Amino acid sequence: MLAVERQQEILNLLDKSHSVQISELVERFNTSEMTIRRDLDALERKGLLRRVRGGAISNRGRSYEPPFLMRSKDRTEEKKRIGSMAASLIKSGESIMLDVGTTTLEIARNLSSHQNLTVITPCFQIAALLVEHPNIRLIVTGGILRRGELSLVGHLAEQAIEEFYVDKFFMGVGGADLEAGFTEYNLEDTLIKKAMLRRAKEITVVADSGKFGQVAFTVIAPLQVANRIITDSALPQQTADKIRELGIELILV
Repeated sequence: MLAVERQQEILNLLDKSHSVQISELVERFNTSEMTIRRDLDALERKGLLRRVRGGAISNRGRSYEPPFLMRSKDRTEEKKRIGSMAASLIKSGESIMLDVGTTTLEIARNLSSHQNLTVITPCFQIAALLVEHPNIRLIVTGGILRRGELSLVGHLAEQAIEEFYVDKFFMGVGGADLEAGFTEYNLEDTLIKKAMLRRAKEITVVADSGKFGQVAFTVIAPLQVANRIITDSALPQQTADKIRELGIELILV
């Protein structure tokens, strides 16, 4: 296991239990105590946890945004299934908007067989992936580049989005909560999502089950803005039932 994958798993454990013990991590990852100590020290330097005797406790605020590379190593199989399902709902000849994110990137990976498709995106990774496909008309929004996320934000990006109406928008989120709604870590990305929401006939949210019950820093919209949510089958049954009660189509993969 790579250090970045192990550190992301440590953060996932802290999200669930608020504290971790070095001895437990050594056993869980089948590695040395020195390696775990280095992981905890690295995460503490980033301000993501606080070292305590024998372990660590969570130190993450709602505005902390996990790096794209770290997120791309988390729940990869679930994201692949979600991306494949989402892509299957796109028809040749449609115009779509693809949001920034590791799950929407998986949608883009499944579009090679589509014909006469128009894709609008503020995501550099998605643009780089689709640029070679001759049957896809690609529109990149422009704007200010967020280097860590490789997303395009700001007035120019919002202005570009306002020039179009599309059939479908596939949105990624930082958190999805029954009361707080859809939330995101970064205000600039949230403003871009809101602009895209205003321009789509149909809205599909793609998010792995780990996003549910989480509340990030900024509010995007209530859950009811979504026509459809695609997530993995680990979503708790009670949450699934409540989403369906809101009249939202829920697809579990």
